[in-house]
Amino acid sequence: ARIAAISESATLKVDAKAKAMKAEGKNVISYAAGEPDFQTPDHIVEAAIAAAKDPKNHRYTPAAGLPELKDAIVAKTKVDSGTEVAANQVVVTNGGKQAVYQACAAILDPGDEVIVPAPFWTTYPESIALAGGKQVSVFAGSDQDYKVTVQQLDEAKTNKTKAIMFVSPSNPTGAVYSKQETEDIARWALDKGIWIIADEIYQNLTYDGVFAHSPTELVPEVQDQTIMVNGVAKTFAMTGWRLGWMVAPVDVAKAAANLQSHLSSNVANISQRAAIAALTGPQEPALEMLKAFDRRRKLILAELAKIPGFKTPEPKGAFYVYPDVRELLGKTWGGKEINSSLELCDFILEKAEVAMVPGEAFGPSGYIRMSYALGDDALLEGVQRLQKLFS
Repeated sequence: ARIAAISESATLKVDAKAKAMKAEGKNVISYAAGEPDFQTPDHIVEAAIAAAKDPKNHRYTPAAGLPELKDAIVAKTKVDSGTEVAANQVVVTNGGKQAVYQACAAILDPGDEVIVPAPFWTTYPESIALAGGKQVSVFAGSDQDYKVTVQQLDEAKTNKTKAIMFVSPSNPTGAVYSKQETEDIARWALDKGIWIIADEIYQNLTYDGVFAHSPTELVPEVQDQTIMVNGVAKTFAMTGWRLGWMVAPVDVAKAAANLQSHLSSNVANISQRAAIAALTGPQEPALEMLKAFDRRRKLILAELAKIPGFKTPEPKGAFYVYPDVRELLGKTWGGKEINSSLELCDFILEKAEVAMVPGEAFGPSGYIRMSYALGDDALLEGVQRLQKLFS
């Protein structure tokens, strides 16, 4: 029953549908997948090839990760999260999703509540539910730039609240909490004795001089009740390498490592060696990708602004825009009344062959997520199809 209750990933479902239509010969442009279109940088691939030829990588390693990789993660956490941690606080996982799942499994008991700011990533509710927890959504709309306030969190807290999910930059909105906003939420969690699961997978993808601050950087005392989740997938175009990690207090890290020792053992050694190269090698390729994302961000914002009914707050991080399309609902399009963003996305896919993820996947209806991590030409053509459809 527990497994039967799991929903398929909405983002992957839409992406799969788009790919199936492409296979049928249709010229579908998909904004669905949160996946960079770039190749993994050469020096990372070369490190993996060398690792595959080394027999020592043909064997099991410690379940929690290669010591060299854990040391590199410790160094990154110091630089990018402003937090000093030890190697025994690090657990290397099969992507960020496993880290989120294990974080929930390690701290949640049946009936525990987790406050999840909405719009939220589709995997959070399932990870919470599988651990026996209950999701409590707190919605922040476009008028708040999709960022919740401490007041909202306080109103949602009960005596069963065990944790809060904090993600900045955000998937699906691209919102980045300011230094003060992050500090306020961290202090609130500290004062209330609530765990923070801080998803920092997009922390290196920020724009306009914005910096994604970590709760533990601004309120060091909250480190004992914070689990940081991260990985190489987004920054280094390594989604298929399945390499993430969690950084947690020692007892939680130990518990998660124990779970992983039975669940999956160690992450593939080749991916671990590639991640070492990503974290310790040249950063110029990643910076070039960031420049391309920024260019695309500005382009898609400018073009979406030309479509009546699309209201899009400017994202300061990640590679998503999250238009508010509520003005388009309750109207007739293509001879059919459209009353939800789910129906709207189906209409757009059918009429314009443009794939997007409806807001229902991330919280309330009335919004859509578009990833601009696709080629420049396809990005522009897709939005121009929308302009023509709604003109």
